[in-house]
Amino acid sequence: MKEKQNKGKIDKGVTLFLSIILVFSILGAVVFSVSRKISTEMSASAVQNLNETLDLIKCTIEAILNKEAEFQQLMAQEIAAAEDPENHIRSYNGSQLMTKVSLIREGDTEGISSTGEVFTEEGLDFSAGGMVNGVAISQSYLNYMGTWAYSMKCPVEKEGEEIATLYVEYIYDSLDRSLPNGFYDKKAMLYIMDAETERLVLKPKGMGQRDAGHLNLQDFYRANDIQEEALLAEASAAIRSGKNIMFEHDIRGKEALNYMWSVNDGTIYLIGYVPITAIQQEGATVNQNIFIVVAVMLIAFFLCCILYYINQRQQNKIRKEQEEEREIHNRQLAEALQAAQMASNSKTTFLSNMSHDIRTPMNAVLGFTMLLERDAGNVDKVREYTRKIKASGEHLLGLINDILDVSKIESGKVVLSVEEFTLNDLVSSVDAIIRPMVRAKEQKFYVEVTGIKHEYLMGDETRVNQVLINLLSNAVKYTPEGGNIWFRIIGLKQRSDQFEHIRIEVEDDGYGMTPEYLKTIFDAFTRAENSTTNKVQGTGLGMAITKNIVELMGGTIDVSSVVDQGSIFRVELEFRIPEEQMDKQFWKKSGISRMLLVDSDVQSGDNIRELMQNLDVTVDTAQSIESAIQLIQENTAARKEYQMILLEGDKLGMDAAQMIGKIKEIAPQAFLLLLQGYEEETTEELQIEETAIMQKPFFVSALKEKIMSLQSGGEEEYGGQEGENSNLEGMYFLAAEDNEINAEILREILLIENAGCEIVENGQMAVERFADSRMGEFDAILMDVQMPVMNGYEATRAIRALEREDAVTIPIIAMTANAFAEDEKEALRAGMNVHLAKPVDVTLLKQIIRQYVQGK
Repeated sequence: MKEKQNKGKIDKGVTLFLSIILVFSILGAVVFSVSRKISTEMSASAVQNLNETLDLIKCTIEAILNKEAEFQQLMAQEIAAAEDPENHIRSYNGSQLMTKVSLIREGDTEGISSTGEVFTEEGLDFSAGGMVNGVAISQSYLNYMGTWAYSMKCPVEKEGEEIATLYVEYIYDSLDRSLPNGFYDKKAMLYIMDAETERLVLKPKGMGQRDAGHLNLQDFYRANDIQEEALLAEASAAIRSGKNIMFEHDIRGKEALNYMWSVNDGTIYLIGYVPITAIQQEGATVNQNIFIVVAVMLIAFFLCCILYYINQRQQNKIRKEQEEEREIHNRQLAEALQAAQMASNSKTTFLSNMSHDIRTPMNAVLGFTMLLERDAGNVDKVREYTRKIKASGEHLLGLINDILDVSKIESGKVVLSVEEFTLNDLVSSVDAIIRPMVRAKEQKFYVEVTGIKHEYLMGDETRVNQVLINLLSNAVKYTPEGGNIWFRIIGLKQRSDQFEHIRIEVEDDGYGMTPEYLKTIFDAFTRAENSTTNKVQGTGLGMAITKNIVELMGGTIDVSSVVDQGSIFRVELEFRIPEEQMDKQFWKKSGISRMLLVDSDVQSGDNIRELMQNLDVTVDTAQSIESAIQLIQENTAARKEYQMILLEGDKLGMDAAQMIGKIKEIAPQAFLLLLQGYEEETTEELQIEETAIMQKPFFVSALKEKIMSLQSGGEEEYGGQEGENSNLEGMYFLAAEDNEINAEILREILLIENAGCEIVENGQMAVERFADSRMGEFDAILMDVQMPVMNGYEATRAIRALEREDAVTIPIIAMTANAFAEDEKEALRAGMNVHLAKPVDVTLLKQIIRQYVQGK
């Protein structure tokens, strides 16, 4: 049964296949017949079009000749009317059509021409009898310019009597401008031939490629291999009788239609050929389109067959595909579930880490508060508990600030504040924070600055400072006591003249990190977990914040580390260089044009020389005291005294005072300055008269400040002043604070310092109270920001706008929990003098109040 069914299917398939072949055979025969018929009709039409085109060119040339004849007859009339015909001829300047005009008086054999030469009819052959509108035309000839030309002559009659003959020479090139620029897509060939001499006098532009040897009709025959005697005889007879002839002949192996077309009753001829392929191009295009249509129909038919076959197969695959889709859908659901679980786990991990890190200091705060209450009478324990509560609170505040910082960075709300800053101020501020931490752990801290060309830069100094503090504080925390920490600022090759390219390196020889931890070091809430580092407190957010800030500034950060050997962080940044940096006038006014550096470190000398080179200050270097003394003596003898001498403090040796004294003796006019590291102790021997000390690393701005200090009479000492004004005794403040607890804390802090305050609940009350106060009643205003009715910014603007003398001068200090750099800028824009973040650092508060109140 199955065999019969299979055989039936095979028979049906064969029948269908034979039917398709038959249909396509009939279709092919019809298409071929139609194509042949179209080709024949299109070829006949193309030949007719060629005849019409040649007739059009013929008519164009004859029209030009007729116009020339008519114009020459008009010229003859003008000459006849002229009093002096010869002068009229001489005044003619020629044109692109008529190259020469000549005149011979009746009865004379010589005449004159417009070119100024004697003219005779000798060389002109009018024997062929060619006429154009009653004007005789000569055979073609080469004129004095080497161009094929022909002349036409007509009589000059005056009062019915012929008085002279006018000759005008025309060049064949003038006909070219009136002929078509090629035909049959520039595949046809066309020449203009003089019938009498059979010379080829013109090949119009665009009419095929010019071939060597086509000088006359015989050359044309020879070049195109037209050698049949019968054909040559027929062509010659047609030319003699002035008739047209067209015949087929192969040109260079290609079938072509040759023509010889009579113009002006056979005086000149159009000769050339058109390739049959060019004539039949339109028919070939039509046939091609027919075949394209047939091919498209065949493709469509086969596509229908294929689609039918595919559809049959698709019916058999539906169930399988549905099962596969269900499987894919289930797999996608599983992946989505897994992603959701991972997100949930990440959230749980984040909350767990945050909860742990917040609860740890909070537990200490609450625990020690309970112990404080129990041991309130034990002064030593109260102090110890208070110190630990303060440390835990500071740690908790740091954690909260880090969490808010990360949140703000990731939400894209952080905006860089690009302002001018100096590397000197940056290094000094970082050193002031890190060095006490280093000393507490008895570590060594090395600061190096090399290769810097510009120390005045444009950037966000606050954010750069934050990056450096994060990196350096980590280095201190994760380096054991007695370890070493290096802080380097290295100038790299500039990518642009407008930017300083800087690499910052922070290196330590501490605990180091494992390769596994290095992969996640810049992720939030990640810390190295081992028995050594677990005891170090940290939020695990510092590196994430650092990386985000570096990338926000367009820089890069990377780290390498080895366990128990240390780590090194590298940050690369580019800072815009301000327009004007050089202060040459200061050095000129200070009379400093030559400096001597005494330092055995060659690189240090190169750095200082590079920093000073644009200030018109020459820097010489000496590697020892002895060579420095010799160099000073030589330059002094040559009247090239040094105005400043820089001495490396750790290179002086035991007899430092003696060496310095010797230098002062031979160079009494020079400023003497000791370059000394922060860790180097200043000995009594070095503290001699007129010898100043400047901390390394070297900066031009720091040197300028030191010189200004020396010129003003020496550095001012502030140590005694600090002790005298360490309290706020007798001062009275106006405070705007809506939180009762914060207000109570502030009042108690000021009472401890023997100062008083009046507290109001919002900004509006602060404005009204200050407006009603006596002049000088309040020493300063302590302003919260987030308050009801009127916030601190609005209150500050309102106070500054009051019409009283102290409204502009009274110090207004922001004391707010808004602790971001943007909040500080907003406070300053509102008119506040300074911004303090809560919780308030009492020591810092006293310093700021002392600075602004006493300054006022």
